Amino acid sequence: MLLAAVLALLRWRHQHGWSARSVMLLNPFCPIAGAKILSLKATVILLLTLLIKSKIRIATFSGLGALLLLLQTLVFFAVSGGLAVAAAGAAVYAVQRRKTSTATAV
Repeated sequence: MLLAAVLALLRWRHQHGWSARSVMLLNPFCPIAGAKILSLKATVILLLTLLIKSKIRIATFSGLGALLLLLQTLVFFAVSGGLAVAAAGAAVYAVQRRKTSTATAV
């Protein structure tokens, strides 16, 4: 990975016409530069971990939201079906009561 970064830097330097003196590479043996690089790597790993964690949360709660939407739709259909059955039963009861009341009145 380090070799790829160095090659990319050299390619970029060649494309932009910079000489070897104008680009100064970091000395990996310097403890301060090493600490800076390690802290940057740790920060990147932490941020990537948080990003992956948030993507997992979003996917999980999206699935949970879809499940709850399906449950809500099924409950709506069940309640509306129950109300339709109750209305039909009330209509049948009213018709039967009207028939019995007209039969007893005659």
